Amino acid sequence: MTLPVLHEADVVIVGAGSAGSWLAQDLAQDGKLSVCVIEAGGAGRNPLLRVPLMTGVLLRSDRYTWPFRTAPQAGLAGRQLNWPRGRVLGGSGAINGMVWVRGLPMDYAGWEGAGLTGWGWDDVRPWFEKIEALPADHGGKALGIERPSWWTELYDRYLAAGQSAGHALAEDFNAPGAEGVGRYRFNIRGGRRAHTGALLAQAVRAGRLRAFTGCSTQRVEITEGRATGVVVRQNGQDMLIRARKEVVLCAGTIGSPHILMHSGIGAGVVLRAAGVTPLVNSPEVGQGIQDHLLVRVEHAALRPGALHRLLRIDRAALAMAQALLFGTGPASCFPLLTGGYLRSAPGLNAPDIQTHFMPALSSATLRVNPFHAPKGMPAQDGFFINVFQMRPESRGEIRIVSPDPAAHPVIDPRYLSAPGDRKVLRDAVGVVRRIFAQEPFDGWRGRELSPGEERTSDEALDAWISQTADTVFHPTGGCCMGTVTDARLRVKGVAGLRVADASVMPRITSNNTNAPTVMIAARCADFIRQDG
Repeated sequence: MTLPVLHEADVVIVGAGSAGSWLAQDLAQDGKLSVCVIEAGGAGRNPLLRVPLMTGVLLRSDRYTWPFRTAPQAGLAGRQLNWPRGRVLGGSGAINGMVWVRGLPMDYAGWEGAGLTGWGWDDVRPWFEKIEALPADHGGKALGIERPSWWTELYDRYLAAGQSAGHALAEDFNAPGAEGVGRYRFNIRGGRRAHTGALLAQAVRAGRLRAFTGCSTQRVEITEGRATGVVVRQNGQDMLIRARKEVVLCAGTIGSPHILMHSGIGAGVVLRAAGVTPLVNSPEVGQGIQDHLLVRVEHAALRPGALHRLLRIDRAALAMAQALLFGTGPASCFPLLTGGYLRSAPGLNAPDIQTHFMPALSSATLRVNPFHAPKGMPAQDGFFINVFQMRPESRGEIRIVSPDPAAHPVIDPRYLSAPGDRKVLRDAVGVVRRIFAQEPFDGWRGRELSPGEERTSDEALDAWISQTADTVFHPTGGCCMGTVTDARLRVKGVAGLRVADASVMPRITSNNTNAPTVMIAARCADFIRQDG
């Protein structure tokens, strides 16, 4: 059946998330290529999306997310974890915690050492500098990257306690060799979220490219071994968006392998079982899924904290107004302002755990409903350190189970399937407990709420990890470079098709993954220009 043609462009980009938004506006800057981007979500005009503290609310809402869930996890006592992914211009970058860290040089050395020429630290560092709005000697001026101005006493106490526990003060977590406790940078500008979706919206308003929102991608159209367009569904009708030169999937770790498989690209046994006709045998599609898994060490607070007070509607309203009108106040940041790159055990040659400190017991501290506190908000006040293993060994998969592209795939990250991963998390609890035990927290530190002072044995901590560990929302893999794509992000076996998002990471970066994802998109734009 011949489909009606909705649009035609040189480059068709699927997904307007952190990667797709950057790639689209970057390629459209010089006007040499016609570009369009396809997004299943909306334009995201709600001003609350600009308020950094809304992250905790948005991640718990289905309005701007795909409400994905994992398969039951054997390593987590059979629990299923929520894996929300952004469904709006800006994607997950429009709802995430905005921590902007590049990854460690050793991450990219590992990529390069796996045969991915051009992905070493010296190769990728200039691209981060192009993306970031840092001082002139650092390069580009695109995104706002800053340290928020809001601050409260407990952050100082965390930094002092970390140093008392023997950790260095890290001046910049984006510097090579960064280690210790310190302050994070965020993609925030003037107290408001600064993400790539905003840059895309500017380019659309300027007429440099087209963005089709409310369009769900069904599959990539492949003709004689070449990607020639994308089949989308809008208002219940299937239509074709033609690509004269290239199709680029930027649908993320879940979306990109999902679309490849529904396009007939994947392991034949998986595709046939799902009712999809195989076109290109690529058995690694959907494989190599990794995520960071966190645990929280929580304490009750003996004194009232600045964030818990926002449960009162008048204070929440004032904080919201301050952030929207002036870019100031507690809502103008996401309050994981401090943290650390630490070692879980002596003798390690590099940090292997990352921490974030929050002067509250939940990230959903902003009360936006006048009648109810945020769902799941603890009644008591407190503070916590969350900690995750930087480089987990466990790997999982994503696979389709239905010929219907609207059906969610099976997401099985297989958390803690590698035995050493559980030990790192268990040791990390001891590192965090030693920080909380230091003198700077005296007078503030109430009882340990989680895991609880009674849990000290390996067996008790292992059981607690199984029952409480949760995602950091950093899924990667599924279209890994070296197996599914080459080092220039071209899908093997199909001409004119690339993938450029977190799914191409052959190994997860050591920390928050948003900045490396945008870097991958920036490199993809350069590859497309060079390859003509």
